[in-house]
Amino acid sequence: MRSPVAVARATASRAAAAAALLWLGLAPAPAAAERQPVDLELVLAVDVSGSIDAEEMKLQRDGYVAALTHPDVVSAITRGVLGRIALAYVEWAGHEVRRVVVDWAVIADRSSAEAFAAKLAAAPIRSGVSTSISGAIEYVLPMFGANGYEGTRRVIDISGDGPSNQGTLVTVARDRAEAAGVVINGLPILNDRPNALNFPNLPDLDLYYEGCVITGDGAFVVVANNFEAFGEAVRRKLILEIANLPGPRRHYVGTPRARIFHAAGTGAVYEKGCDIGERQVQEFYRRRGWGN
Repeated sequence: MRSPVAVARATASRAAAAAALLWLGLAPAPAAAERQPVDLELVLAVDVSGSIDAEEMKLQRDGYVAALTHPDVVSAITRGVLGRIALAYVEWAGHEVRRVVVDWAVIADRSSAEAFAAKLAAAPIRSGVSTSISGAIEYVLPMFGANGYEGTRRVIDISGDGPSNQGTLVTVARDRAEAAGVVINGLPILNDRPNALNFPNLPDLDLYYEGCVITGDGAFVVVANNFEAFGEAVRRKLILEIANLPGPRRHYVGTPRARIFHAAGTGAVYEKGCDIGERQVQEFYRRRGWGN
């Protein structure tokens, strides 16, 4: 039999090891039995990069606030098997801006939806410069599993007005999400308004999102034809995600645009290449004589 001193030392050693793992972010997630079951774990990941001006950022934020408390969205939540979802809201740009604006909370009725929306409405918007969709995915993935919830589905909902142009190639991050069993849906905003830096827009951003960003069973894009259509697009997308409704891979809000795409396996191929954003940056710098 070990002495009381030896037992105390072993206990202290285990506690120290657990504390070290926690500090490093490597502590194991709580057992499934300890987590609260929900129909869906959903992270809303919203672009606040330099191509989006202050007016457009407000349109985005207001769109989410209004959609989260809309009767149709609340109804979709309460009609689930468990009648509740876990929700978090993240804003991202390049490596310099990735933050949780409203942390995980259970939404189970209008009151909890309004409480989440009120926190979101009150939070300041911090913008960035570059656009790193891959960075947003890599930032969000660890939020699952250690959040105290056990969802039937895990979804990252990415909205933005441009392709990824910084960090890991977007398809690498996308494939990591797929390997982890996380679905990525998208809300691309088609936007031909000039931005402050005169950086080029991508006119077929809907196809880029379809071919390079979304992944997983039932993944889809809801396309906002402009920022003014964003609020309606958010509401439609949330209902589709929460209710897990089958349907077309691409939905348009406003006048649909005719698109031709080629399928490869279960996904679409973006013919310009998923590194189009990085190449746009290189050309932007070249034209101005910046860099090499």
